[in-house]
Amino acid sequence: MIDLQLNLFLLILIGMILKRRNIITDAGQKCLSDLTVNIILPCNIIASFMKKIEISAEFLQNCTYAFVIALAIQVFSILAGKYFFYRMEEGKRHILTYGLIVSNSSFIGIPVIQALYGTAGVLYTSIFQIPVRITMWSSGLALFTDVDKKDAFKKLLRHPCILAVVIGIFLMCCPIKLPAYLDNTVAGISKCTVPVSMLAIGSMLSESRWRQFFQPEVLYYCLIRLAVYPLLTLCILRLLGADMLLTNVTVLLTAMPMANTTAILADKYHYNSMFASQTILVSTFLSMITLPAISQILAC
Repeated sequence: MIDLQLNLFLLILIGMILKRRNIITDAGQKCLSDLTVNIILPCNIIASFMKKIEISAEFLQNCTYAFVIALAIQVFSILAGKYFFYRMEEGKRHILTYGLIVSNSSFIGIPVIQALYGTAGVLYTSIFQIPVRITMWSSGLALFTDVDKKDAFKKLLRHPCILAVVIGIFLMCCPIKLPAYLDNTVAGISKCTVPVSMLAIGSMLSESRWRQFFQPEVLYYCLIRLAVYPLLTLCILRLLGADMLLTNVTVLLTAMPMANTTAILADKYHYNSMFASQTILVSTFLSMITLPAISQILAC
């Protein structure tokens, strides 16, 4: 868990150094954001849906529960963001609301769940990710796109990441195997998601002063994302008598820090990318404390 988070920090640090030495220019930073949103992330989405999910009869019921729980959390997150952050300026409110809808449950979450709970945990995580991927590129993306409501739906449908979700679901549901060269190309580009996005975030943070990182809004978000959310989820699922493994996986996934796509989208659509990058860094840093604590609570 700590190794994964240190990996993020090192990539961000490299991005900061490259920007300060002008190896990554302002134009280069914009290029990294556009490349990530338009090419790398769509490939990552398609690749994630193409992973074979084998659902046995033994797990079928819990897999259904995993999907329903994830969908309920996504709906709650969309609505809760309007109330948790209603006093903040619009730019920060949208960034933090997106941070509630989407956490870093793929890059950090999947390896952590694999290490703690093995194949069964990864299975639940894969099902859990489906509603997340759909809402992050529909309701989540809508937070950053400043368009007329009548045109918003059409614009979202044309977005590369939305198209990737549709393609991914089609490939997952249909017994279609892509040619090896195409499959390898998509998988290869998908592997660039973390390094490229972290370098972009590092470049955004290059001009930030350390005392700016721990702003009250950032700490308030971290309290909700890293503590309130997982503990509230734990209480509800235990009251409902949900399966213990499914409960543990769900709680840990809701305890993950802000997703790196938050800063990428903020930069691409001219929101406060500096604030988004700061929140990612602080939430990831604090999760090194909160995730082990949550794990200990789950063991009780």
